[in-house]
Amino acid sequence: MLKPIYILNGPNLNRLGVREPEIYGSTTLEEVERQCRAAAEGHPIIFRQSNSEEKIIDWIHEAIDESCAMLINPAAFTYYSMAIMDALKMYPHPVIEFHISNVHRRESVYHNSLMSGVVTAVMAGTGTRGYVHAVRILLDMLNDGS
Repeated sequence: MLKPIYILNGPNLNRLGVREPEIYGSTTLEEVERQCRAAAEGHPIIFRQSNSEEKIIDWIHEAIDESCAMLINPAAFTYYSMAIMDALKMYPHPVIEFHISNVHRRESVYHNSLMSGVVTAVMAGTGTRGYVHAVRILLDMLNDGS
């Protein structure tokens, strides 16, 4: 039985499609989920979103034992959650930190991720379509043993 890829989304991402569409686009999180499932081509996906740091940490802990890879968009938690960073340090499989916008073209508050130093890879600035690419990259990593 294949272990799933966990896709975790942080605060305010439930508002995709209506929140600052000039930055985040008009695609909803539900549409992103459908696109990720299609890109996974049958590989199981656990897709979750929470505005709660505690829930995200609990899901990372769950994923340590239950998943084979992770895609996480920590959103605002990226810049201050040492607790999520510490949870990700324990994660033994490939993990991609993902951001819809190019955080380095935005205000300086968005430039320093606590997560980047503990994840396998970072993707930013590709819009919501980047989720699909990240899922495919994770599948490639799993297939080639990265």
